[in-house]
Amino acid sequence: MTLADLWPATAVRARAGDLELRWPDDAVLLDLAELASRGVHAPDAMPFQVPWTRGTPREVARSVLTYQWGVRGRVGPEALQLELAVLVAGEPVGMQGAGGRDWAVLRTAETGSWLGREHQGRGIGSRMRALMLELLFDGLDARAVTSGAWADNGPSNAVSRRVGYLHDGDDEMVRDGRATLHHRYRMTRERWLEVRDANRRLLGAPVEMSGVRELRAELERPGDGAGS
Repeated sequence: MTLADLWPATAVRARAGDLELRWPDDAVLLDLAELASRGVHAPDAMPFQVPWTRGTPREVARSVLTYQWGVRGRVGPEALQLELAVLVAGEPVGMQGAGGRDWAVLRTAETGSWLGREHQGRGIGSRMRALMLELLFDGLDARAVTSGAWADNGPSNAVSRRVGYLHDGDDEMVRDGRATLHHRYRMTRERWLEVRDANRRLLGAPVEMSGVRELRAELERPGDGAGS
């Protein structure tokens, strides 16, 4: 019996050229925690709804570990929380996640991600989102994928538009005690089929996936409470 037999998500891989998404073991998580401790955004910005990047480098690094350890068990038909490490040429550069309730019925997930500041501005953000969309739609048979970003988060909004999400309205949400405009984005399966070829050109290499068939079977089986 292997870890992948018991928990198929641990064997998930998606690759396009030098870019890879894969389940992070503790060694990779430690590298990612150290990366985040060196900075994810400018000190005067806050791109996240939960301000986990505030604090000392040690506190930020611990936030990465505690969050990832806390969501590892949330991969099942009732709740999908799939957090994958992003590697470029084997080097961990960030995280790309997707989560949604009642996956077996709704097949809808919201994407979220972060990228170490030293790796930004190289087009990795768009490529890792495109690769996650391949995994969700073509690998796991998603019906829709959503995303969101504060109005002043130019890079995140640009990534959503570049890979083909459609604007799905705005909300005012609280950030640092103030009402702040937040943009919503949505991609249906029909929209994905329209933009898939463009995203594959963006990735620049054929997409290879492994471990996805086993995870899909796990997500479609009758729930036993493991993902709740």
